[in-house]
Amino acid sequence: MLRPRREGWVIDGTVGMGGHAEALLGAAPAGVRLLGLDVDPEALARSRARLGGFGDRVTLAHASFRDVAATATAHGVTQAESILLDLGVSSQQLEESARGFSFQADEPLDMRLDPTAGPTAAALLNRLPEPELTRVLTEYGDEPHARRIARAIVRRRPLRTTTDLVATVRSAVPRGAWPKRLHVATRTFLAIRMAVNDEPGALREALPQAAGLLAPGGRLGVIAFHSGEDRIVKRTFRELSRAEYAEIEPSPRVPTDDEVRANPRARSAKLRVLERIQ
Repeated sequence: MLRPRREGWVIDGTVGMGGHAEALLGAAPAGVRLLGLDVDPEALARSRARLGGFGDRVTLAHASFRDVAATATAHGVTQAESILLDLGVSSQQLEESARGFSFQADEPLDMRLDPTAGPTAAALLNRLPEPELTRVLTEYGDEPHARRIARAIVRRRPLRTTTDLVATVRSAVPRGAWPKRLHVATRTFLAIRMAVNDEPGALREALPQAAGLLAPGGRLGVIAFHSGEDRIVKRTFRELSRAEYAEIEPSPRVPTDDEVRANPRARSAKLRVLERIQ
């Protein structure tokens, strides 16, 4: 759906490990060039190695997709044939970054996608007042026990590691109320990570910019794993469709059973695609 049909630029606003970028370039005409953005320097290093065979067809930038318009301008990109935003975190970030994205290991509570900028998760958890913590856990994590967990966080401060946070959540949620299919701290970790990186805010800023960069006939695809982010994409696409844009399909594409079996983390993925009408 996003394979460029003409020569020009494609933009991967979350280039990550380079997998999507490699697929786009591999299926595109030889004249297609790619601008890849990522806030994670480690991810950029890995994607640079993976995409090295494409030579000067690839330009990578240490930047957030919330600044996609300015970053494109800085690299001489005025229009794009396709743009992709793959939201959330990668398996590598969860399992190997040692930044506290996962509750599976004892790591510092960092959770910054860009480890060079902004306050850490520990700073946020140890600073926010209880009502604001409750709001974050409810809005970003859909956590039914948000108030109990926020109260426990305030009571147990300072929190420094993922182990501290897991123990706090476990102490706050009655054992009989623990989810059957999820770890009891899953929603809390998701919510805190999204707050640390202002992921919903970045998405709201990025979508109109990305749509504005599309060439006539160009397409913007967004893969969301979080229901709140998918709602932001859905509403923004519906608003843009009143002008010179149209959604490719009224409902998002979801992974097949085979895709979920191959990659269980893809089970909640939803792809929406917007096209600039010629």
